[in-house]
Amino acid sequence: MPRDIDRRSFLKAAGGASVATTMTAGCIDSLSGGGGGDTLVYARGDHPENYDPQQTTSGEVAKVTNQIFDQLIKFEPGSGGQLIDGLATEYGLDGTTASITLREGVTFHSGEDFTAEDVRATIRRFIDEDYEYYLGEERSGYGPFTFGNWVESVEVESDYELSIELTQQYAPFLRNLAMFAAAILSKAQIESLDDQTELGTDPKGTGAFEFEELDNGNERVRLSANGDFWGEGPNVDGVVFKTIGQNSTRVQDVVNGDSHITDNLDSQSSQQADDADTASLLSKDGINTGYMAFNMARVEEFRDKNVRKAVSLAVNTEAIVNDIYEGFAAQSSQPLPPDVMGHNGDLDPYPQDKDEAESLLEEAGATDLSFELATFSNPRGYNPSPVETANQVKSDLEDIGMSVEINQFSDFSSYLDYTDQGRHDACFLGWYTDNADPDNFLYVLLDPKVDLDAVPDGQDWVSFDTEGYSTLNVSAWANTEYMETVREAQSTYDEATRQELYQEASALANEEAPWVFIDYAQTLRAANEAVAEDSYTISSVGGPFLNRVSLN
Repeated sequence: MPRDIDRRSFLKAAGGASVATTMTAGCIDSLSGGGGGDTLVYARGDHPENYDPQQTTSGEVAKVTNQIFDQLIKFEPGSGGQLIDGLATEYGLDGTTASITLREGVTFHSGEDFTAEDVRATIRRFIDEDYEYYLGEERSGYGPFTFGNWVESVEVESDYELSIELTQQYAPFLRNLAMFAAAILSKAQIESLDDQTELGTDPKGTGAFEFEELDNGNERVRLSANGDFWGEGPNVDGVVFKTIGQNSTRVQDVVNGDSHITDNLDSQSSQQADDADTASLLSKDGINTGYMAFNMARVEEFRDKNVRKAVSLAVNTEAIVNDIYEGFAAQSSQPLPPDVMGHNGDLDPYPQDKDEAESLLEEAGATDLSFELATFSNPRGYNPSPVETANQVKSDLEDIGMSVEINQFSDFSSYLDYTDQGRHDACFLGWYTDNADPDNFLYVLLDPKVDLDAVPDGQDWVSFDTEGYSTLNVSAWANTEYMETVREAQSTYDEATRQELYQEASALANEEAPWVFIDYAQTLRAANEAVAEDSYTISSVGGPFLNRVSLN
């Protein structure tokens, strides 16, 4: 296809969506890699069907929506969390007031000018029950901790100035504005929809790439370059996200030049990329955590700390990290990864000690415990071999008399729905930092977000139907000492005090063991030689930054 013909115009002139579907299904390989053309092809392991950043917790969705939408504040690629200007050019936090000045001259893909009213509508859609277009039950678990628990009001002072009044001092707030779930939506699009769920199949942002096509039949998403993008790039005509579930097959696709970049590699596929003449393995210390959560709301035995500690002592996390993940990860000891403020360096991973595990189970009267272990199938960076990991856990626990039934999901979106509903006994999950702040792990994942008074005396768990409960806490853990500690830390602006409090919270989580702490994984990517050197920056926060990528 000639480069001087706009691809969107070509597809429309050629007959619209039906022709676009045919192209995506049959011609994408000729547009990628060694086949020429300026379409960047990103291979991934799963294909969600909804690309609304307010309706998902999936990193697979974020890879796409981060190309379509912008946030008020951005992360510097490769920096580990340094903040830079996005749709806001000035921003500050004073007490409970965030003051923001917006970038002028930005337009949405649909043609409307970006103004402060879009920011206000975006936040209201996520958190304001009185707003006609509030997402309600369709909103993701990001709603409460991104804005909902903190935003009192949004005041529009002019087209390009606004202030956000918070319910309390909240130290991570500016970092929250850079998270994928804080993407700024178009007020015009929001208010044009009778059914808000439709936004996820035709998202309109201000980002470097415009949404062209969602091809669920072939598990592909096509984006085209936004020629009016306010920032750097884009340097390619378009991006296609294609889905290949098998790690080795997906990396071979990059080696062959049929894809340009891929992620979520395991040890075998990493070696494939490293050994190839036509591709490179890229790595960076990750800011993530992988774990197995106990659902205390569902399994009575898990409410006993000794049972949880027994499982932690029985599971050989050292073998998981070294033998299954083959050294591309490190054993974890706490929710916070090493590169995040508040990580407690005095804590060690649980060693495997089956004798001690059996003793704790006998003390708890739980020697014949049976439970379901839910797992996803497709690789995740924090758990690149989930089924093999589940089998390791099952084998280790059977050695101490437990019976484990593995419940394997082939679709990650369905898996998240299952765990969000609290239907699991235990499950594998993990977390990539959204903002490189300790609150994003310790509060987001292990505080239930309910009132302290909602936790019954003498109990350290609550049910999933407790008012205000956050389903991101898939363990149902509600330890009031822990909750008080992380809530005090998030409300102080003194960094030394915050660090001390988070170290205390990390130690408490290690002792109480609401999870089996498994690993902190490296961030691994494979890139074909067609990707111009230094144009793709691997990052542990935000991204992927595909607006910067060029093809040779």
